[in-house]
Amino acid sequence: MRRQAASRARGSQRSGEQEVVIEALGARGDGIARLDDARVFVPLTLPGDRLTVRLGARREGGFAAEPLAWHAQAPRAAARCPHFGACGGCQLQHLEPAADAAWQRDQVAMALARRGLHEIAIGPPQPMPASTRRRARLGFQRRGGKIALGFRGRAGHDVVDVAACAIVLPDIAGLLPPLRAALADLPLAAKGGEVLVTATHSGLDLVLLTAAAPGLADREGIAALVEVHDLARVSWQRAAHEEPEVIVARRQVRVTFEGVPVALPPGAFLQASAEAEVQIRAAVGEAIGDVATVADLFAGCGTFGLPLAAAGCRVHAVDAQAGMLAALTGAARAAGFGDRITFEARDLERAPLASPELERFSAVILDPPRAGARAQAQALVASKIARVAMVSCNPASFARDARILVDGGFALTGIRLIDAFLWSAQIELVGSFMRR
Repeated sequence: MRRQAASRARGSQRSGEQEVVIEALGARGDGIARLDDARVFVPLTLPGDRLTVRLGARREGGFAAEPLAWHAQAPRAAARCPHFGACGGCQLQHLEPAADAAWQRDQVAMALARRGLHEIAIGPPQPMPASTRRRARLGFQRRGGKIALGFRGRAGHDVVDVAACAIVLPDIAGLLPPLRAALADLPLAAKGGEVLVTATHSGLDLVLLTAAAPGLADREGIAALVEVHDLARVSWQRAAHEEPEVIVARRQVRVTFEGVPVALPPGAFLQASAEAEVQIRAAVGEAIGDVATVADLFAGCGTFGLPLAAAGCRVHAVDAQAGMLAALTGAARAAGFGDRITFEARDLERAPLASPELERFSAVILDPPRAGARAQAQALVASKIARVAMVSCNPASFARDARILVDGGFALTGIRLIDAFLWSAQIELVGSFMRR
């Protein structure tokens, strides 16, 4: 039977156009329909839509498809951005807020269920307002004598030239026209690249990522852009694993974590928005409770560790990037509580904190990258740690690591959702674990 179904699905693919009915939304925000036994993934659709699609490449046991014509549409929200549909920066502007909240909870619950974790309390997502994102990773491409600047397209890797953006802060949106014009005159932009823009308390901080190194003409053009538009700093980076080189720094770049100023290294990680950061930090605080000693793992520049140390807690901060740890410890010393923070540069996936090292802490905070913290979760199981707060932007890796902790004697007592990535298929959450 499966061979027959596969044959029918291949035949459907060859036929090109098919009429389908969308049954659910998938993890990437695409609508999912069924064609024989194969799933069909259709962007920009909602459950209840009936439409004709053109089948494309294989994807996740089924096929990607492009919508051609709607025959019936489910109720949907009006898109806030004229680029929605072509631009890949948002996937869910057409989803009503209540439906979006339900979808986020369902995605997390399904990820947990796949790992055998059921009936976990999942709080409703805390919504973030539009135009509050303080970080944007933009692509740029030279097309003739002009530069296209914006987000990668929904389909493919071409850049959608963005004239407006409903998710980023107004200061970032306002920089798009002059940045586009400046890039057109820079030789290093000839083969395209990316620019990471971060809004800080000192102004906008930019990192240009290009294969070509900046020459004299590039440096002069960048200096002029910084001067005319009062940018805080512009750096250049060839590859993600290399340290950025500062081209122009008009002033020291700073952010604050609950009133503690931090000198931010170029390209340093921050939560997507200041509003989301407040919500995430509150959820972490609820998860660990009032403790005297904390291991802050994947600590970054101190989003969690600095406010905890300022409040009197003793914190051991661990991160693979020495530059971010230097910013954290420098901020602690300048604020007068450097004696309450110790630090360690360490790759926690290759060398997690082991049981003997964890014994002096009452709680652990984990804020790993999307791949999760499998090795550290396994090490926590062997320790006597009583409380763990895990921050994640990937329900699948979170569920995998949660299963490890639960099997090792922890209870997953609840999950808080934070809608940090408005209109995106990315989900931010904080899990609370307590040893049984």
